[in-house]
Amino acid sequence: MQKTKVELTQDELPRKWYNVQADLKKPLPPPLNPATNQPIGPEALAAVFPMELIKQEVSTERYIDIPDEVLQAYYLLGRPSPLQRAVHLEQRLKTPAKIYFKREDLSPTGSHKPNTAFAQAYYNKKEGIEQLVTETGAGQWGSALSLACNYFGLKCKVFMVRVSYDQKPYRKFVMNVYGASVTPSPSNETEFGRKLLAQNPNHPGSLGIAISEAMEVAVKGGAKSKYSLGSVLNHVCMHQTIIGQETMMQFDKIDEKPDYMIACVGGGSNFAGFTFPMIGEKLRGKSDTQFIAVEPTSVPSMTKGDYKYDFGDTAQMTPLLKMYTLGAGFIPPEIHAGGLRYHGAAPTLSALLDAQAITPVSFEQKECFEAGITFARSEGIIPAPESTHAIKAAIDLALEAKKKNEKKIIAFNLSGHGLLDLSGYDNYLSGKMN
Repeated sequence: MQKTKVELTQDELPRKWYNVQADLKKPLPPPLNPATNQPIGPEALAAVFPMELIKQEVSTERYIDIPDEVLQAYYLLGRPSPLQRAVHLEQRLKTPAKIYFKREDLSPTGSHKPNTAFAQAYYNKKEGIEQLVTETGAGQWGSALSLACNYFGLKCKVFMVRVSYDQKPYRKFVMNVYGASVTPSPSNETEFGRKLLAQNPNHPGSLGIAISEAMEVAVKGGAKSKYSLGSVLNHVCMHQTIIGQETMMQFDKIDEKPDYMIACVGGGSNFAGFTFPMIGEKLRGKSDTQFIAVEPTSVPSMTKGDYKYDFGDTAQMTPLLKMYTLGAGFIPPEIHAGGLRYHGAAPTLSALLDAQAITPVSFEQKECFEAGITFARSEGIIPAPESTHAIKAAIDLALEAKKKNEKKIIAFNLSGHGLLDLSGYDNYLSGKMN
């Protein structure tokens, strides 16, 4: 019988997070104060984040220890997760390439997001915080933080992008089950939200707007309330590197190295988690792997954005971050991959892109859903709309290998399942998708 899964035991779970800042050829451009254009110090973030996360944000240490309490929570999440070979997809494509995918769809909330949610909830709880406020696009991050806050005994409030709130009502119910309150954004609960609704009562919202609302509520909530971010910042990306470290160990077990590693990009935490540990190896001259970052053509921050300082939110409350961006005021189209509707890419990812360590590509949502259905009919797993972007890139590379008769090894991160995204699949199958 052919083995199609590479497993790790709980004893093999990595005990440290990897910090890519240690291996960047040039220091990461610092956040700037928008009023002075001068670098900000860690104290400027203290109103928003607990101090331990701020220390991680600015650290240049290669590895950061994972607390025992977070490791224990990772076991609850099913870590280590399997690396699985897509044998039936290979057969369907008639390719000589081997295709592997990392199973981040198996967590209780169905995505990679709990890897940082549990870490952030732990550090906030340790510093006496009682409530976390956040935003969510497709709902995967909101679901993850809701579960993590429940686990560590914190209150959780989520602003969900309105178009996703309407498209994916069951995500809201998941958050409610875990004890969180969920508000469609823009809302009447904040000054910024009321301003936008006065201009357009049917505003679809965006991640940038939801971030602004969450930050406004968190800051006004007093010393016991903090903001929590699901992507973009360095500490968030770093927590996700548990994925890539496991993946490297799993490839070592079968004595193989991936020629390509692929993941979708919204803010960048999924891509960072899967690829940054191996990118670190490449930056140190120990790997020849190529890294493919996939985004929607309708939100092309990496392929058409500018590398410059910009705000991380629409209301311009955040410090200025140097990143590939379409502009903080960009309102994305109402595509079904809600987790990819963000105007910029993470500063660490952007620095690597600027250094040409990463290859960005973009696809239309219809061709991604087509790839997702091909994967589902081959491997039996319905992927999240975000993950279909990585699947599309993997299929294209597998077909290229077929044309050239090359035995390439292709790996992608299955960042989440699509069982609560079936309205998107319905739109595709019924021919209603734009």
